[in-house]
Amino acid sequence: MKSGKKVKTPKVWWQRRRPEIVEYFDHEIYGRVPSRVPRVNWETTGTEHETKGGVPVTIKHLVGHVDNSSYPEVNVDMQLTLTTPANAAGPVPVMMEFGFVWPPGVPRPNAAAIPPGPTWQEQILAKGWGYAVLLATSIQPDNGAGLTQGIIGLANRGKPRKLDDWGALRAWAWGASRALDYFETDKAVDAKQVGIEGHSRYGKAALVTMAYDSRFAIAYVSSSGEGGAKLHRRNWGELVENIVGTGEYHWMAGNFLKYAGPLMWNDLPVDSHELVALCAPRPVFIGAGSAEHGDGWVDAKGMFLAAAGAGPVYRLLGKKDMGTAEFPSIETALIDGDVSFRQHSGGHTPAPNWPTFLTFAARYLKGRGGATPVSSALN
Repeated sequence: MKSGKKVKTPKVWWQRRRPEIVEYFDHEIYGRVPSRVPRVNWETTGTEHETKGGVPVTIKHLVGHVDNSSYPEVNVDMQLTLTTPANAAGPVPVMMEFGFVWPPGVPRPNAAAIPPGPTWQEQILAKGWGYAVLLATSIQPDNGAGLTQGIIGLANRGKPRKLDDWGALRAWAWGASRALDYFETDKAVDAKQVGIEGHSRYGKAALVTMAYDSRFAIAYVSSSGEGGAKLHRRNWGELVENIVGTGEYHWMAGNFLKYAGPLMWNDLPVDSHELVALCAPRPVFIGAGSAEHGDGWVDAKGMFLAAAGAGPVYRLLGKKDMGTAEFPSIETALIDGDVSFRQHSGGHTPAPNWPTFLTFAARYLKGRGGATPVSSALN
């Protein structure tokens, strides 16, 4: 507890300690969502029927229109695409990714590091599950100038933020929760079995989403670094000082900036192991690439240590930790517990960890079957 008293029972965790931790993250790190945020009305703008990886699918294009009657100068239309097996016997689990639209002609980084074989989408369909892609920047722009736009600008009616107002990470997480609201109305989706995934800055957002919304069943947090799973109080790779720079400060609450001076990292009231602990008892997979191939910035060991540090809460709630506090060798999958970790040997990409994550996730997400068998290309 804040008082120094030990938390010895799940009841004390849920009723007293967890709310303390949430308040610290709200006030000092990610910012708090305003008490009144405009409602979202979801519209299906198009439906397609295709075959992906040998599986017939239904693709729904959706727009979440945020009510801007209180401030018409800001318009927010969240873009969401949902793909489900067309022949499923019933509602299916869905993995939702924070997506990004690549500008025409701009090559994707680490494209050469993506292993051959089925895409992550095809791997999910092969299990009889569905997937969704939520365009994060349609919720909140990814720049400081956009703080008077997007859902933050709309909620503030175009005015500057207060010091403990939400930043982009919390706003993107809010948008993911609104997408889950929609899934609860879609008969193709088992809304009790919806997971969240993100990479890099969106890995940060995926972990924040999982920590704040207990309806999400599982999370794949890829290369999230500082502001995500990496410990703040660790002098390696991406640091607090980097996050509060001109290109990234908008991800966080204004209050967070002071921990790059005059305050320091050790002045933070919480660290990232407590963010992972907020996800308990639900399963979390934390992944990264290798420093040798360009993913050293995210500090794989710092993220591993945060996952290990969340272990006592998982155990308190009757779940399993990773089983070790020793940083594993590369390509070692620690997936026997409910909080898990793997560092692949590729670069800054989530692709090599998808098969391991899906093996982990299959313990928790259970489809009802009925999807058309996949082609031999996936075997």
